[in-house]
Amino acid sequence: MPAHPAFTPLASPARRRLGASALALAAATLACGAASAQPAVKLGFIGPLSGGNAQQGLGARNGFLLAIDQWNATAGVPFKVEGVVLDDASDPQTGVSAALKLVNDREVAGAIGHWNSPVALATLPVFHHAQMPFIVWGAISPRITDQNFPNTTRVTPTLVNENKPLAAWTANSLGARKIALIADTSDYGRANVAYFGTFYKAEKGRIVAEENYPVGTTDFRAILTKVKRLNPDAVYFGGVITEAGILRRQMAELGMQQPMLGISGIFDPQFIQIAGAAANGTIVGTPKPQTNPRLEAMRKDYAAKGYAEPESPYTKYAYDATCILLQSLKTAGTQNKAAIAQAIRAIRHDGVTGTVSFDAKGQTQAPVELQLHEVKNGKWVSH
Repeated sequence: MPAHPAFTPLASPARRRLGASALALAAATLACGAASAQPAVKLGFIGPLSGGNAQQGLGARNGFLLAIDQWNATAGVPFKVEGVVLDDASDPQTGVSAALKLVNDREVAGAIGHWNSPVALATLPVFHHAQMPFIVWGAISPRITDQNFPNTTRVTPTLVNENKPLAAWTANSLGARKIALIADTSDYGRANVAYFGTFYKAEKGRIVAEENYPVGTTDFRAILTKVKRLNPDAVYFGGVITEAGILRRQMAELGMQQPMLGISGIFDPQFIQIAGAAANGTIVGTPKPQTNPRLEAMRKDYAAKGYAEPESPYTKYAYDATCILLQSLKTAGTQNKAAIAQAIRAIRHDGVTGTVSFDAKGQTQAPVELQLHEVKNGKWVSH
């Protein structure tokens, strides 16, 4: 016999009522779930997590994550946050690749980044093109905010703010009346030499040598031999940690006992590890932290988290940058990037670094007071 044609039996009235009830229940369940679930957004972090400058980036990363954890643990926040952490390895090309990952992720509403100025200068056009709100937590080249990209702000002072009081102290309090300047050929290095030199000469100091070297140099003996013959009262170094440690060690090898001076770019325990006993006598000037209850609370919370890395000088800046970004997202919403950037520029934030507000170019207006740190007996001592 031929097979019967397939057919669907008509639903009985009872079955229809049961099906309708089930659909209504499912719809109600979905509606409750949608009402209770909070939207999530992503925030990006970029910094050096590997290489010779990693200690600065790791401490900053932890400040970023701490701020996010505290936000997510706060009752009633309008959205939850997921942090996206990327390594720039202190390399401009790696930094650009990381920036592209963030701007191409539609769920990323904003980002903070960079300890190295050359890396920041390389990524700023990427963030600007995408109109992604971007807060610089560490890089201090004046060019970063001088470009006045409307999406970019910075919470740390510039190298101008650091070099001016250090130059005055060097000439007047240290009594160094003639000095040699050494820096790498990056924008950061050249700017340090230019600004420190200008401010130092304004204090009637005399520059006896100005030497530059390519980033990554490991043998400074030719430069130092030339400088040694000029017998300066001090050597100002405008580069970063690894090269600073190598140069200081080679100064000692050549019998140069002059103090080495610098700014925040070499203020790191890694410098002492590289320079060894020769690190003693190195003096750096950094912005003096403002002591306030919020900073003390952050430090206690940081310690309670049990991070593998100690707090770095830039932990507080990354923490404030993240809090500012979060508050601006709360004010402007998470979708309109231009509105978020405008909210950041307009903010007055009572943070761990003090009261933060921004000038017309997006640069923090926080006042800078000099804090000196000297290596004594293998440790940084602040005074």
